[in-house]
Amino acid sequence: MFSQLTDSLESTLKNLRGQGKLTEENVAESLREVRRAFLEADVNFNVTRDFVKAVKEKALGSEVLTSVTPGQQIVKIIHDELVNVMGGETKEINLSGAAPVGIMMVGLQGSGKTTFAGKIALYMRSKKKRKPLLVAADVYRPAAIKQLQVLGKSIGIPVYDEGQGNPVEIIKHGYQYAKDNGFDLVIYDTAGRLQIDEELMQELEKARDAVHPDEILFVADAMIGQEAVNVAETFWQRLSFTGVCLSKMDGDTRGGAALSIKKMTGVPICFIGVGEKLPDIDLFHPDRMASRILGMGDVVSLVEKAQQVIDEKDAKDLKKKIFNNTFDLNDFLNQLRTVKKIGRFKDILSLIPGLNKLPIDQIDEKELVYVEAVLSSMTPKERKKPQIIDGSRKARIAKGSGTEIGRVNAVLKQYEGMKEMFKRVGDFAKKQNNGGQIGSNYTPPKVKKKRK
Repeated sequence: MFSQLTDSLESTLKNLRGQGKLTEENVAESLREVRRAFLEADVNFNVTRDFVKAVKEKALGSEVLTSVTPGQQIVKIIHDELVNVMGGETKEINLSGAAPVGIMMVGLQGSGKTTFAGKIALYMRSKKKRKPLLVAADVYRPAAIKQLQVLGKSIGIPVYDEGQGNPVEIIKHGYQYAKDNGFDLVIYDTAGRLQIDEELMQELEKARDAVHPDEILFVADAMIGQEAVNVAETFWQRLSFTGVCLSKMDGDTRGGAALSIKKMTGVPICFIGVGEKLPDIDLFHPDRMASRILGMGDVVSLVEKAQQVIDEKDAKDLKKKIFNNTFDLNDFLNQLRTVKKIGRFKDILSLIPGLNKLPIDQIDEKELVYVEAVLSSMTPKERKKPQIIDGSRKARIAKGSGTEIGRVNAVLKQYEGMKEMFKRVGDFAKKQNNGGQIGSNYTPPKVKKKRK
């Protein structure tokens, strides 16, 4: 996500770190590079111009702090301006209307509109405790109705459809069905086209006027950059949509759409698609996205993702095992599977400050697959007591996992290294706790730094 833009900005900001102060000359030089990076990322020209102007005024004005370095000053200023450009605050879906609350999905064909309808339905059920109904109103695209039915079935959310017919009437009937059957949220998947045309717009206007949805969400493909903004402007003029969803943000996104669309339409981004699976949807947080763009990571999002899959009791038990040096290969396997639930390893690392500079793109996810295969081929007893794994057991484990004995040895070595590290942590914690056992509620005390 934004890798090219992030690299360009980091390279540019490095030039200021050795400067004694911010001057008109070094600021101007750096901002020329920022301007170039933005345009290469397909950010709208007007947005780029206004951004550079705002940063320059703040960098050379009274807002500059004297207590930090020039590099820190400009990073803070650029970060704040990025947040401002992308909308400032997180846009929450309006759910305060009378049930059933309506959300209409609009956009061009191929933008990911149908998939996003399913993602939002799942999000609203799991996060907001809503009872959603999906309405299949795209009667033109081949297999569009079938696609929505398959998505709905996979997550246990009903889909209302009438097959081929008048989409406006289908939407009206879908609303009434939701109202009559106790659904408190109805999501309309409308038709798209390969390009904007008058027939499409008129049909969407009629659908909007028929059910007066509480939200109209425009879905744009983030991969197409500024072109997504141009399309959004046309949709806005006709439909006055209330929010934007950017799909395919997990791809090689240049950043043009995310950095331009709010400034050009006045409508905030509310959701981003961060993967192909239906749970792969995030609220759009401008402050967090700005941190990612500047290579500062996004720890808050990482913690939120972890909280969704990590059981509190399991977390406490794991902490107890680590501090008491009873961490075994069963725990190793469980933690590996937990990490997989959070997301791709590359994506997790990208959220950790500083690790974006590592060659994340070179990380082979298959290595984790091999590690899990080796651990899964062990018996529970072997994972409990790794010391009993002799040569014959290693040969069996290698055969069962489809690997070689060398890889089994590598996994065991990784485990021993991890266990040794945990032992040191546990020994230190015990020392601080006067040698006692560490319970599940124990939190290691903070070490006070000695005054020099």
